[in-house]
Amino acid sequence: MKSLAYKIIESHLSEPVELKPGNIVKIKMDNTLTQDATGTMTYLQLEAMGIDKVFTKSLSYVDHNTLQDGFMNADDHKYLQTVANRYGVYFSRAGNGICHQVQLERFDVPGETLIGADSHTPTAGGMGTLSFGAGGLDVACAMAGIPYSIKLPEVVNVKLTGKLKNGVSAKDIILKLLEIKTVKGGVGKIFEYSGEGIKTLSVPERSTITNMGAELGATTSIFPSDENTREFLEKQGRGHDYIPLSADENAIYDEVIEIDLDTLVPLCAAPHSPDNVKVVKDLSHVKVDQVCIGSCTNSSYMDLCNVASILKGKKIHPDVSLTISFGSKQVLTMLSESGALTDLIASGARLLEATCGPCIGMGQSPRSKGVSLRTFNRNFYGRSGTMDAEVYLVSPETAAISAINGYISDATEVNYKKATLPEKFTIDDSMILVPDCDKQKPIIKGPNIKDVPIGKPLSDIDKKVMIKVKDNITTDHISPAGGKVLPYRSNIEKISEFTFSQLDKDFYNRCKEYNGGIIVAGENYGQGSSREVAALAPLYLNIKAVIAKSFARIHEQNLVNNAILPLVFIDEKDYESIDLLDELVIKNLTELNDKIEVFNKTKNIKLYVTHNLSEEQKEIMRQGGLLNSVKNRKS
Repeated sequence: MKSLAYKIIESHLSEPVELKPGNIVKIKMDNTLTQDATGTMTYLQLEAMGIDKVFTKSLSYVDHNTLQDGFMNADDHKYLQTVANRYGVYFSRAGNGICHQVQLERFDVPGETLIGADSHTPTAGGMGTLSFGAGGLDVACAMAGIPYSIKLPEVVNVKLTGKLKNGVSAKDIILKLLEIKTVKGGVGKIFEYSGEGIKTLSVPERSTITNMGAELGATTSIFPSDENTREFLEKQGRGHDYIPLSADENAIYDEVIEIDLDTLVPLCAAPHSPDNVKVVKDLSHVKVDQVCIGSCTNSSYMDLCNVASILKGKKIHPDVSLTISFGSKQVLTMLSESGALTDLIASGARLLEATCGPCIGMGQSPRSKGVSLRTFNRNFYGRSGTMDAEVYLVSPETAAISAINGYISDATEVNYKKATLPEKFTIDDSMILVPDCDKQKPIIKGPNIKDVPIGKPLSDIDKKVMIKVKDNITTDHISPAGGKVLPYRSNIEKISEFTFSQLDKDFYNRCKEYNGGIIVAGENYGQGSSREVAALAPLYLNIKAVIAKSFARIHEQNLVNNAILPLVFIDEKDYESIDLLDELVIKNLTELNDKIEVFNKTKNIKLYVTHNLSEEQKEIMRQGGLLNSVKNRKS
């Protein structure tokens, strides 16, 4: 008896295989998604493959780097528009909305597959779409018609019972799960939701939960497609896309977790991790400086109607700055039509674009040592742009009442009318450009758009340790976000200068001095964003290997794709025996045996490492990365 996830995987296999956790499955992708922070590299890689037209229904969104300070972002947008038109990709213009929100409104279909160059692509799981976040090169390969290879995850059934109280939201459900499982607890797992409690959750509420499944380290998350799904699709004018989908009765799962919605209270993630979960009532003494509402997690029409209902007739506390980012043009239009936008404006809220904005560090950094409440999905150290800020993750309801009171506040004590789906959604797809695939129209590349660095075939390594880092290093630590760095996403040579800059300001110069080397890390290395530049910049700096206690899934694959060898300590105590600038020698690598000797030349000691590579990944490493592998396959 199969889970829903396994049923969708089985229907999309490119070649038969036993559906057993750990087996390699190759999944055909129906849809692909890119955004402007990752998209330029994806399309440069796609161009390098030499294909004529994409093989999937593909969407390119401009929603991250919309702050046009200088020419770089605007040049990227023009490149993305022209390359999308050339290859047959729909293009969502800046201002149309956040990729995952627009995708949910207009494109996600139950039972289909989706891969996106953004770690929060599993937002689509709220629609019953099996969706994966991945590095840009994996997405480019999917566009080229190459199935997505992945080790089949285990499936965790999250059984929801009861019903949420007023003031408690879907955000509190996923925060509760993060409290239970931590940011490492979902690695190698799919989270599949069931139970009577899901009947009380709309598609936008479900998508909040599947969105933040990424913070568990999960491969993906998914809800069944049921009457709530049908209702949402019909009100979006897409009733024809509905099909009922669910797990088999008595489906077998690897783990079952039960959450009683009746007992949930408002929660928040305290600094500096999404799993540092606290009860909101216990933080009522914390004074708030800033509140930011929005992001792909919590910027739906229903979310912002709830916010407007709480703010109606009230004013923001004089010591608080409140910003609101809208999930899409549809959301903004409907708030305007309903009058809720007037309530937001009257409260003193600052209105931002329908973009990711502050969530990706693009503006609205808090004051020094400030407390910022955000309805976002990540509160990693420094991600807000202010290194000493204290960032808390909360629901829109908690954010709204806290903005009024000036202190972290419990929304269950507020009398407001909880929003439901509207009678129908306002449909206007005019900002989504349909491609004509005209080869005569030029692909326009500005001067900041540089070639993609290419890996070299695997060989023996004799290099020094360039940096040693601890557990839960995020891709934000490796390659920071924010308005100063993101505009160089298309220029790996320049963006490499910022690599590890928050942790070690000498890393870049050290790599230049020693012509690259090795990174040593603790557990869960590379968690967070799917940003491929966190592997491309180290590749440019000639990093040959990362030796870690464990890896986050997407980043580990990005390292392989870019010919950086991900190795795992067999004995984690050996982590302590390596120091900065130790010279490590690793020989006979091409066989990639399960046990590999590492000789620490500086300390004259040996230690042993292994890897998690499949046979396909081993071959990718031997050929110098995925792009070389694809080129060799075509020749």
